[in-house]
Amino acid sequence: MPERTSCCIVGGGPGGAILALLLSRLGIATVLLEAKHDFDRAFRGDTVHPSTLEMLDDLGLAAPLLAREHGRLQRMTLRSGSTSTVLADFSRLRTPFPFIAMIPQAEFLEFIVSEANTHGCFDLRVGSRVTDLIVGDEDDPNEDATHEGTRRGTVRGVRYRDADAEHELLATLTVAADGRASRLRALAGFEPKPNAAAMDVMWVVLPRRDDELGIDLTGFRVGLGRLVVVLARATEWQLGYVILKGSQHTVKDAGLPVLRAEVASLIPELAERVHAIEDWTDVHFLSVESSRVPTWHRPGLLALGDAAHVMSPIGGVGINYAIQDAVAAANYLAEPLLAGTLSDADLAAVQRRREFPTRFIQGFQAIVQRLVVARALEERPFRLPLPARLVSHLPWLRDVPARVVGWGIRPERVAQKHVTP
Repeated sequence: MPERTSCCIVGGGPGGAILALLLSRLGIATVLLEAKHDFDRAFRGDTVHPSTLEMLDDLGLAAPLLAREHGRLQRMTLRSGSTSTVLADFSRLRTPFPFIAMIPQAEFLEFIVSEANTHGCFDLRVGSRVTDLIVGDEDDPNEDATHEGTRRGTVRGVRYRDADAEHELLATLTVAADGRASRLRALAGFEPKPNAAAMDVMWVVLPRRDDELGIDLTGFRVGLGRLVVVLARATEWQLGYVILKGSQHTVKDAGLPVLRAEVASLIPELAERVHAIEDWTDVHFLSVESSRVPTWHRPGLLALGDAAHVMSPIGGVGINYAIQDAVAAANYLAEPLLAGTLSDADLAAVQRRREFPTRFIQGFQAIVQRLVVARALEERPFRLPLPARLVSHLPWLRDVPARVVGWGIRPERVAQKHVTP
């Protein structure tokens, strides 16, 4: 006989883990299925934004999280030659957390899951890969319409496989939180609509010395058609070498010595360490995407985070928006889940709440892509456009991108009861 739960969340990323925590703390039986056996992935985003820290503070979790070793990003600075321009200053935000915390995502997820584990109705199952949806008509929940193509009807749960066998898990609500290559999104028949994303990124890490803990190298480095993003982790520098869309083979054909030399020329402070990039296995390629599915839900199923809207890495907001989706979902769906009255209208309310902020930030990313990134990748001397120069010279205007990146539009806070969109 299949098992039953109130909510089955597929995907143990930030959105899925936060939703599991918020539902389980309210007494809602929640199963979190994670395909991998742990949370440790190379080059997963490490950014925890002020809006997320404020939400965690509502739960009494911000202080213990920040007690862990972490880096802090207070400004986004663009350096081109001898010119330095502050594009966003988070230190000016009116918040107890005027910074972006740089915490390895594996540690963040382990922290959230350990908190969820304090509630008896939470169940994490790692190494559990979903193979199919269980779909049936409203009149007959046992009917599973198995035919080619997208199956219609209410989603009743999932089939998944672990190391031992294949299992069936029935759920009142199934949540697709399984990322940009979402298996559940495809099974549900959701088709993402792409936005422009004319770049890719090659990520590498270089060691960070103890005497550099107080040194701020973070931001954008630009020169002669090259752009590198520098982020500070506790023990290493994470570098994003930005390239034109689809040009990774050209970069590889040029060879690692060329890549090392270009990184060293843009970040001379780290030039003596570029030989830590020993092989192409040290370079993680990210194909940058930006897309959004028109409808995030169908009866019994809701998509959140990258499963609903893939974000460009600009601003590092993907984690933040997945978490805000999860908070909104918990706020809207906890009451009907507890009462046994969940409807597709409840799921639609979550999308109505989160769709405008998502559209806005993707539009913001497109503007930054066009005004800064595209110009930086041109083979000619770089000059910031007038709007970006105004942001740098007017502190009150500099607060706008800091607010947009740090908080987003209409940030979500934990509520104990249903709210009206």
